[in-house]
Amino acid sequence: MALSVYRWIEGETATLERIASLPQFAAGLAQFLVALQRLDPAGGPAPRQHNFFRGGPLSVYDGETRQAIAALDGKIDTGAASAVWEVALAATWHGAPVWFHGDVSWGNLLVRQGAFSAVIDFGTSGVGDPSCDLAIAWTLFEGKSREVFRAGLQADEATWARGRGWTLWKALITVAGHIDINPVEVEKSRCVIDEVLADHLRADRRGGHRHSA
Repeated sequence: MALSVYRWIEGETATLERIASLPQFAAGLAQFLVALQRLDPAGGPAPRQHNFFRGGPLSVYDGETRQAIAALDGKIDTGAASAVWEVALAATWHGAPVWFHGDVSWGNLLVRQGAFSAVIDFGTSGVGDPSCDLAIAWTLFEGKSREVFRAGLQADEATWARGRGWTLWKALITVAGHIDINPVEVEKSRCVIDEVLADHLRADRRGGHRHSA
């Protein structure tokens, strides 16, 4: 039996009611991710099955995503979902590998006195494309806080598009897999899908789907 010992980190899970200022929280998280990406990636684990291929190309989930979209025909805007996915696939990553966390979700973020304080659970970490760490932009942030998060990361259109892709994939398979089982999770993921599709539409209207490396 494996045994791990970790340093205790003070803080509470980052639920919305515990966060004093979502934009400030977003800025703090972006600062952390930028610092993480600046660490020496030499010897870091590449995307593999152990972390569900986070940090690798989105194409690994192409079939699964398209199956989920087809299964949800009549229940979501499948045309818009397909468009988001196609743009994400086309936004190919060409950068040097950097460290990513792999599961930046509210349950893995801590707050103290209403402010961002820590990131926990690095079990899916590795080196590769960091766009998988952007899902929090649509699962927790919105409006101003999303803008602050993106600005802090200096994420270009291609990275942001891939981030939407990762977010959409997870939300789609959650809805498709739980639609008759867990209505609470389905509703949460439906809201995420709506946020992703709306964000894509805004980018499309301002001509923001030019893919830089």
